[in-house]
Amino acid sequence: MIQWLSLPFNKLSTNQLFDLLKLRVDVFVVEQNCAYPELDEKDRHPDTQHLMGFVDDRLVACARLLPAGLSYDSVSIGRIATSETYRGNGAGKTLVEEAIKHCEQIWPQCSIEIGAQEYLIRFYQNFGFQPTSAVYLEDGIPHLDMKRK
Repeated sequence: MIQWLSLPFNKLSTNQLFDLLKLRVDVFVVEQNCAYPELDEKDRHPDTQHLMGFVDDRLVACARLLPAGLSYDSVSIGRIATSETYRGNGAGKTLVEEAIKHCEQIWPQCSIEIGAQEYLIRFYQNFGFQPTSAVYLEDGIPHLDMKRK
């Protein structure tokens, strides 16, 4: 069972920060063979929350929850990643459900926006997200914006 923890940047331990950044780099930079600026000032924004899912003290899933106006006009979820060893058993679905739940607790009655990789459109539609943009390339990968009201 995944245990969830949501913390702002300044409350992350050095080990939590290392594990969080390692998981994101493993998924987005190494697996997807995509060199991009993984680190940005959004991680350190005082209202950003880092949602982390642990199994036996091992980080297996994460997402970054951003306040309205930082990436989109609405609250947004980004850097959604699951460890390769935990894919295919519902961990990604659980991660998105937890991210939505945490956003609704922190910022009640707010819409949520995401920049989704194109191949995941149907996955995110299952959570109520609907496309709001045409497909565009971000770091060489087809994406589109989606919103959940």
